[in-house]
Amino acid sequence: MPAAVPDIFPCSMTLRFLLFSAMLTLALVLPAAGMGNSPGDTLSKAVSLQRNKSQKCDTCCPQKDLIDFFFKGNNPFYNKHEKRFRFFAIPLIAYDPATSVQLGAGGSFSLQLGSAENTKLSAGVASVLYTLNQQFFIQYKGNIYFPNNKWLLQSDWRFYLFNLPTYTLGTNNQVAIPMVPGYKAVLIDPSLNGIYPMDYNWIRFYNVLSRRLTESIHVGVGYHIDIHYNISDDNLVIQNDTLYNTPHFAYSTLHGFNPGGYITSGVSANFVYDTRDDQVNAYSGIFVNVNYRYNPTWLGSSKNSSNLWTEFRAFIPLSRRCPRHLLAFWYYGSFLVSGELPYLDLMSISYDQMNSSGRGYAQGRYRGEDFVYGEMEYRFPISPHTHILGGVIFTNVTTASNRDMGVPLFGYFQPAAGVGLRIMVGKHDRTNIAIDFGIGNMSKGLYVQTQEVF
Repeated sequence: MPAAVPDIFPCSMTLRFLLFSAMLTLALVLPAAGMGNSPGDTLSKAVSLQRNKSQKCDTCCPQKDLIDFFFKGNNPFYNKHEKRFRFFAIPLIAYDPATSVQLGAGGSFSLQLGSAENTKLSAGVASVLYTLNQQFFIQYKGNIYFPNNKWLLQSDWRFYLFNLPTYTLGTNNQVAIPMVPGYKAVLIDPSLNGIYPMDYNWIRFYNVLSRRLTESIHVGVGYHIDIHYNISDDNLVIQNDTLYNTPHFAYSTLHGFNPGGYITSGVSANFVYDTRDDQVNAYSGIFVNVNYRYNPTWLGSSKNSSNLWTEFRAFIPLSRRCPRHLLAFWYYGSFLVSGELPYLDLMSISYDQMNSSGRGYAQGRYRGEDFVYGEMEYRFPISPHTHILGGVIFTNVTTASNRDMGVPLFGYFQPAAGVGLRIMVGKHDRTNIAIDFGIGNMSKGLYVQTQEVF
């Protein structure tokens, strides 16, 4: 049997959370590169250095974008009056380990539904893509602030005709699959080496409407539905009393789900705290989102369950004069609180609202009942006079559980790191084309999108 992919950072239960915290702390300190200094000294010196370097440039060189570059200041798309709606679309040619080459179109928009003085900028992205792996998907994700920030609408809509490799749950890269009772022989095809292709169709319709309580706080309710149908495990073989098992079939059978399709439909309570200075590309501020979702069978769910989503983002400027020098942090966690969720509804890499987490890994590579993700970016301008070009250096880490096999959250970690290029295409709402290359544990990927990763 081929050797399993090596585990990353196995550790005792008492050290798991501390190790995860330490990894995020290292992610904070390493980009500052301060040999022999404490983290506080390093960050302080980095801030001071960036302020000194950027003082003259920021005074003489305001932010420009590609429109300014091509039209030499005679911008036909903007005028002296505030523009309420801006949209940018590009053809997309990209590569991802889960999809191979992607071909299609993607775009982002920003929308001002009230005056700029008292209404936050709304933003969203949409894309239509076909891949060389014969996958087709349409998706829209948006956060819409209504006049005076009185209401906030968060949406995530997806339609997938999809095929995707699946793996065992958890981040320990194990090859073993839970046993399924009722068969005389339960086998695993060793030639698959832990990778199990699967075809399925997927409809997602998420909407959360929240009411403003204070300038920065919204609370509300939402409705969420995921429908997975026409599920086919490509390498599942049942011959009389012999089963060639797959992770999806084993999980579905043990937890009472139909392996051919299932539904998760639920209502949620939502809390948002948002002080970001811009929704498209923040230079400062904090974003917090907590969502508790209840999925009862009387709303159409295949089984009763409840799950909790927690998210935190922080944007820390390193220069008062050059706001594009900053550190950005992102955490999210998804936790199964009660009941049972279907396999494909368990949280996984790149299944966040914007499908942008886990650069360095294929979509769906790590999945679990409980899932925690952390990421850090250092963002900076490259073009000395126009600031049209920018760059990022990022690192991330993922941990996930597998309750059936006794793999706890924070038991194992999977890190990744990479670099990216940013091309400013809309200076008024800070829209970038983001091109990133990430390397993970025996994995890599190239990613292209409009707007920032987070």
